[in-house]
Amino acid sequence: MTDKEQIISIFNEAQLLKQQMQQQDSWSLELMKAIHFITDSYRAGGKLLLCGNGGSAADAQHIAAELSGRFRLNRQGLFAEALHTNGSYLTAVANDYGFDEIYARLVDAIGNEKDILLAISTSGNSKNILRAIEVAKSKKIKIIGFGGKDGGEMKNWCDIYLGVPHQKTERIQEIHILWGHILCELVEEKLFGQNK
Repeated sequence: MTDKEQIISIFNEAQLLKQQMQQQDSWSLELMKAIHFITDSYRAGGKLLLCGNGGSAADAQHIAAELSGRFRLNRQGLFAEALHTNGSYLTAVANDYGFDEIYARLVDAIGNEKDILLAISTSGNSKNILRAIEVAKSKKIKIIGFGGKDGGEMKNWCDIYLGVPHQKTERIQEIHILWGHILCELVEEKLFGQNK
């Protein structure tokens, strides 16, 4: 296979996944619920807390930036925080309590029942994500999960779960950021648009 053929093959694989998901649109109903959870949380004075590992952490930070800054509309910032952005905190907690606790301790420290936790894990089995979810549940924080593959343990703990039916991490992450962009656009529109 030539480089060009490989590039086209990868592009086609991504496009096929989107087409398959478009045909089985149950995920869109779950995404609509997630958007309503988040807008209701913001209207009640809540926050959006996000967590993930690796590329999923980057997605969490990307989504947080779109909400806390702006997506399309010139409007006030919304409290959206990717929980991995304080390097000193991460290294201290990982060193003193273990990597599994890095998100859980922060959810415990800053989360309350008005908040939403958006947990992103392509496998659904990341121990630090599951611990964050466990703590969020104990604090009555609603949990939205973006997952993939078979959903892993995370699928069973979320109030709303959106799963990408694919095995490749990169394809799953491409859908996650698409969902993130849809979420940001509609949350922003519902809170600040002309038809709010």
